[in-house]
Amino acid sequence: MWRVQTENDHAAFARLVERYREPIRQLCIRMTGNLHTAEDMAQEVFARVFEKRKEFNPAKRFSTWLWRIALNRCYDEIRRAHRTPTESLDDEGNTVVIEVNAADAVTPRDRLAQQEEAEFVRQALMRLPEIYRAVLVLRHYENLKLREIAEVLDVPEGTVNSRMAEALGQLTRLLEPKLAPGTRSVSRQKPQELLVV
Repeated sequence: MWRVQTENDHAAFARLVERYREPIRQLCIRMTGNLHTAEDMAQEVFARVFEKRKEFNPAKRFSTWLWRIALNRCYDEIRRAHRTPTESLDDEGNTVVIEVNAADAVTPRDRLAQQEEAEFVRQALMRLPEIYRAVLVLRHYENLKLREIAEVLDVPEGTVNSRMAEALGQLTRLLEPKLAPGTRSVSRQKPQELLVV
């Protein structure tokens, strides 16, 4: 990033994009739930990084700065979508289904149950307010430590802890009716354990 900032080094910038493209894309997908929008947003994030390169503080970590830019872009998109809800015939095709790692699934029935659970989790995640969705996505999908999440969100670590607790509580309340005994799902996991799918 130092070379990008001081020398406008396009090769160095290309290496940064290559390294972070997929994590940023996944963050945008999980925050918005829309594959096509998320891909566009990820490109916009890197365009913003290059545009704001002179503002980067080299004393700070690049990844923290990048995650913050990406999350802010996600927040903007979520707010825009709430202001102008539109549905078209092809919206179903844009919805993301979080893929389940079914390597240990023995039967097609088990695989289907895992896919249903993943869809329940995705739907529940999309219903959470953005401040709670962000901490869950950064922790459970992007594997950031609580300290790193605090840096990205520019809040104290205690605030991250309380948001995480509230997010898991809300997620549990949303998922329990879907995953309770006697429903179609065969999961015996707690709802928050399903975040890793």
